[in-house]
Amino acid sequence: MKGNKTLILAIPALLVLLGLVLYQYVYLGIRAELSSIKEQQATKAATLQKYIAIISEKQELEKELAALTERAKANNAKLIEGEPVSLASANLQETVKGIVSGRGGTLSSERIGKPEDAVKAPAGAGGATASSGVSGAGGAGGASGMNTGKGTAASARGKGVKPDPLSRFKVVSISIDASVPDPAALSDILYSLETRTPFLLIKELDARVKNFKMPKDLMVKLDVSGLYGGK
Repeated sequence: MKGNKTLILAIPALLVLLGLVLYQYVYLGIRAELSSIKEQQATKAATLQKYIAIISEKQELEKELAALTERAKANNAKLIEGEPVSLASANLQETVKGIVSGRGGTLSSERIGKPEDAVKAPAGAGGATASSGVSGAGGAGGASGMNTGKGTAASARGKGVKPDPLSRFKVVSISIDASVPDPAALSDILYSLETRTPFLLIKELDARVKNFKMPKDLMVKLDVSGLYGGK
């Protein structure tokens, strides 16, 4: 009888312990796993929504890309072609010579100018000394400015500073001396230079009568420049 009572009391205790074990290791484990699955589903659903939104914008993005590509082509057409800059200067020279010769002009001399930075560094900026040193006349001051510029550029690269994207643009120029048959031919030359693509700029023009007794032929000195885009 005593053993039966003990067994009767032990069975409920064992059932309670079994219930606690099942709750702790089975129910709570399944609940945590379900919660994790729900979180993963929510994350995947949010990611899927982002992908759907991006895909829906694909056509608009393609249109914008095509427009930007066309705009870039149009802008590049305004620049003097050639790589490196010496080739661009030569192309500018051939273009101007062709225009002058095509209007009956005869060239007596031609000179290619030194390329210059299209965008100057602002006064007081880190690269101002470098710009002044390179563009100034020769001498100790120019050499000092050039060395400072190199140090500044190296320091900027070391600090991770991005170079100015406009620094790749250069102004290329040429000077010619030519004989032009009459003022009408000179007018045609100037019109052709100023209305063509790539864009050209007449920086200086000096026209004089070759023979005052027969004021027809002109002696012309012409300085023309263009913009080189670099890489």
